[in-house]
Amino acid sequence: MSVLSSSTVSPSPQSPQSEAPPLGAPGLIAIAVLLLGTVVLGLFYGAVQGALFLVGGALGISLYHAAFGFTSAWRVFIAEGRGRGLRVQMILLALAVILFFPALADGTLFGNPVKGSVSPAGLGVVMGAFMFGVGMQLGGGCASGTLFTAGGGNARMLVTLLFFIIGSVVATVHFDWWTSLPSLPPVSLVQTFGAWGGIAVSLAIFAAIAGLTVIVERRRNGALERAPHASRTGFGRFLRGPWPLVWGAVALALLNFATLALAGRPWGITSAFALWGAKGAQAIGFDPSAWAYWQTPANAKALSDSVFADVTSIMDFGLIAGAMLAASLAGRFAPRLDIPLRSVLAAVVGGLLLGYGARIAYGCNIGAYFSGIASGSLHGYLWAVAAFAGNVLGVRLRPWFFLEGRAPARIDG
Repeated sequence: MSVLSSSTVSPSPQSPQSEAPPLGAPGLIAIAVLLLGTVVLGLFYGAVQGALFLVGGALGISLYHAAFGFTSAWRVFIAEGRGRGLRVQMILLALAVILFFPALADGTLFGNPVKGSVSPAGLGVVMGAFMFGVGMQLGGGCASGTLFTAGGGNARMLVTLLFFIIGSVVATVHFDWWTSLPSLPPVSLVQTFGAWGGIAVSLAIFAAIAGLTVIVERRRNGALERAPHASRTGFGRFLRGPWPLVWGAVALALLNFATLALAGRPWGITSAFALWGAKGAQAIGFDPSAWAYWQTPANAKALSDSVFADVTSIMDFGLIAGAMLAASLAGRFAPRLDIPLRSVLAAVVGGLLLGYGARIAYGCNIGAYFSGIASGSLHGYLWAVAAFAGNVLGVRLRPWFFLEGRAPARIDG
């Protein structure tokens, strides 16, 4: 993930201020939203919904404090051959499969039924993930990155988010055509190899990818990059950041597992964007219920219900509030609106590609890549390959949108 220098005046999370900054009004608002939201959701939609809102808040804090971005990790590897971010992603996936596979094989977790995010692997996934990959580099972030940086005060990412939503709802109009293209049926490593066999296969793949990044990094740079020094230590670092990337990986794996336990399925982000866009379309006179995507029982129910009844939506809301709190704790919540025109154009194009691509590919970097691979889904691996190819193109296109001296400052991860 990256934060644009034109959208924030705060210091890098890798060089925090030595003194603890005051929490400020944004932090107090975020705390109030998280507490009141949990209570209200619990009263009107059930305790599980309230708990998932808090899990979303914890995800926002973790993503922000660890600056855990998928976009910048892929960009830095493509452009510079630095693979530390990718290696930490392999740690994230390894922890996730170790947690997920036994529960998915059993079909229950703490007595509740659970199922993974396993989807067909076909041309729609390839094309959608490729679009998403290009959009990551132009929009300045992935799905989780867009939410946590927007919540953290990055004004430009609000533009990306708006067009992410628009792209998502447009994709639902064409969704039935994309799903009609040639495709393999859903394939699960858990069902194919069993829980422990699937874990072994997965860990071997992750180790191979991590090893490849080591070889590439040493050949291109001579030595492996070290983690940057942080001036804060102990509880102060935990509370205000910045966190080591590995802390972020552990937190995200555990919180995704908590989502599986509470919601009965893994963490996702972008289905909510399509829902918000569809409700917006309804408000201006369109009838999304006539589109095939919204005629499946689950989607039809989501469209007719309140967004606060939708698990993905309330977790997204919690994530934004959590990131806002984390930015305030770090003393970095400082939005700015002086965004270069080309950067705005990149946010528009990137957001549309992100939204459209995520919907036709059965998810984003979270729903398809992280949660898909954590579920043992073949489509998660196919998504990763196609999205990486899209990132390669996106990195090549970035210089046209981000002029020298105005390029996004890199946030590690």
